Amino acid sequence: MLQAFDTLPNDLLETDSRELGAVLGAPTLIHLDGAREPPLFVSVLMHGNETVGWDAIRSLLSERLERFGELRLPRALSLFIGNVTAAASGVRRLPGQPDYNRVWPGSPVAPTLEHDLMARVVAIMAERGVFASLDLHNNTGVNPHYACINVIDNRFLRLATLFSRTVVYFIRPAGVQSMAMARLCPAVTVECGKVGDQQGLEHARSFIDAALHLTEIPAEPLAPQDIDLYHTVAQVRVPEDVDFSFSVGDGELILDPELERMNFCELPPGTLFATCRGNDGIGLDVRDELGQDVGARFFSLDQGQLRLRQAVMPSMLTLDETVIRQDCLCYLMERYGRHVPQRAR
Repeated sequence: MLQAFDTLPNDLLETDSRELGAVLGAPTLIHLDGAREPPLFVSVLMHGNETVGWDAIRSLLSERLERFGELRLPRALSLFIGNVTAAASGVRRLPGQPDYNRVWPGSPVAPTLEHDLMARVVAIMAERGVFASLDLHNNTGVNPHYACINVIDNRFLRLATLFSRTVVYFIRPAGVQSMAMARLCPAVTVECGKVGDQQGLEHARSFIDAALHLTEIPAEPLAPQDIDLYHTVAQVRVPEDVDFSFSVGDGELILDPELERMNFCELPPGTLFATCRGNDGIGLDVRDELGQDVGARFFSLDQGQLRLRQAVMPSMLTLDETVIRQDCLCYLMERYGRHVPQRAR
């Protein structure tokens, strides 16, 4: 059930993410007035253990209340607080729940009540109008702060570079918030480092504040030197029937315990990625944007050593075994050169 408010519930800004389930009880959409319309849409806690968005927005709103004695915003704000029940347990999602960032309109996942809820959020925002959309996340692995877009459009690129010059373009997985909201407005997802990182929290807060102060998002092309744009070309999963480990001697697939150091590094062909025991293939499910098996394109297996066939840049590699099972091992990226229209001469 989606609940909606036109004002902040009492004491909400003093509420820790783990207590939101008790205070709110359900996903919540809050509409706040501002000096300009239409509103900025901000979503937090799509994953219950990724607290940066909630901590950043409540810090920002608390500071404005303290400064002005009222919630005086430069632009209207619609805040969507997502998986509060998972947040209460400090986990990405509860057993039996779908991933809240895979069930937005356009999702290929079998329909659930959560699909209906997210469709309702999009419908409400379409009716109200929306200036831009921000979805805030933490990473589990060691990654830089970066922004993601699902549409190659100068307005999207400009909004993304307001957060970071490092931008990732992807169209898989589908069913994510930014892809659904991109039908209505410029939309970005931002990855703000690990949970509890103060720099990530401050970066997220500054980004929200900057977006609230925008009067427009220009469509003028960016200069190539102002952006590092990457294209996600494959998602890498460990199949459910494959046992994996970070310790030599355990499991069919042995992963390097230092693999997080590969994130956002351009790896040359031949780089050792993992060790495989047995003769049943590479031990990974590698899919491109169309869902096609591209394992043989990116990996080769020789005498149990799984190596890269071509140069790629991984992202979101993590040592968190739960996240690997619930989501994926990593994504593979390539530099994206034809990212903006040419500037007029």
